[in-house]
Amino acid sequence: MTEQLTETAADEAAGPPAPETDAVAEPPAPAADAVATAPAPETPEPVAESAPAAPRRSRRVLWAVARWTAAVVVCGGVGAGTAMGITALDRNDVPGLATENDGRWEYPALRLPALPADRPRPFTEGNEGEIHYADVRELLLPAPAGATPDPKLNGGFVSTDSYLSLYGKETRDELKRALADSTLRHIAARGWTTPDGTRTSIHLLRFSSVAFAEAFKDEAVEADAADGPKALPDGVEGVVLEDFADDIGVPDTSVYAFREKKPYGPEQVRWAYVQAGDTLALITQTRKGEALAVPFQQTVTLQNQLLG
Repeated sequence: MTEQLTETAADEAAGPPAPETDAVAEPPAPAADAVATAPAPETPEPVAESAPAAPRRSRRVLWAVARWTAAVVVCGGVGAGTAMGITALDRNDVPGLATENDGRWEYPALRLPALPADRPRPFTEGNEGEIHYADVRELLLPAPAGATPDPKLNGGFVSTDSYLSLYGKETRDELKRALADSTLRHIAARGWTTPDGTRTSIHLLRFSSVAFAEAFKDEAVEADAADGPKALPDGVEGVVLEDFADDIGVPDTSVYAFREKKPYGPEQVRWAYVQAGDTLALITQTRKGEALAVPFQQTVTLQNQLLG
C-alpha cells in the first residue's frame, strides 16, 4: 500500500524487471557430460560360448543407467532454471500465484506538488515550523478510478461550518471556538463516492505552525485519547481504535484511526486523523452495512504519504 508516491521531478517508479526469456527456456544441458562421466563398462570375464548374451545384457544395463543419470541432471537443470525464473518474476506474473483483488482502489500516480522558490519541504532543515509551503489543495489525495466526485467537495477551499458538519451537534460549538482561537489559515476538501457506495471525504486544515495544529488535535478533538477521541462524527456513539496506523511508517507524522463500534445504524463510519506539521487531515469513509477496512487503510496511507 505505499509505493505510489514520487517527487515532482522524479519519473514514476519502474515496474519489476521482466525475467530474461532464457531463464527457463535455456536450462543447462549437461547430458553429454553426464554420459561421459558415467563409469565405463568393465571388460567382461571370458564365458562359455553357451552364454553369449550376458555381455550384451550388461551393456544394456549400463547404457540405461547412463541415460537415467543424464535425464536426472537435465531435469535438475531445468528445475533450477525455472526456480530462477520464478524468483525473478513479480508474484502477479507467476501463473497460479497471482494475488487476488483484495479490495484496493485504483488511484492515479501521485506526485508531490511544486514548491515556491527557495522554500523547503516540511521536516527538512530550515523549516522549524514544519510548514507545508505548497498549495494545500494540491496536497489532497485525488479520487480513485470509477469514483463519482462530490460537487460540494471538489478540491477547493471550504468553510469552517462545512468542516464542522462532519461532527455531532453536541461538539460543533466547542470545536468552532477552538478553531476561532487558533491560527487556522485554510480548509481544503475533496470527496467522492465509489461504485460500492462508499462515501469518502478528506479535509486538510492548515494552521500557521505545527504547534497550533497539535493543540487542536490534542485539546479540541482529543484524537490521541486512550479511549478514543472526544469529538465524534455525526451519529457515532461507540469507538474502536484501529491498529494499522503504526504500520504506515511515514516519518515525522502521526496517524489516529477509528471505526464505529457495533451496534450501529444502517451505515458504518471509519475515520482517521493525520497530523503532519502545520496540517491536520481528517479522512472519513461511510458505507451502508459496513465500511470496508482495505480501501480505508489504503486511502489513509496515501494521504499520509502526500503530507509526509
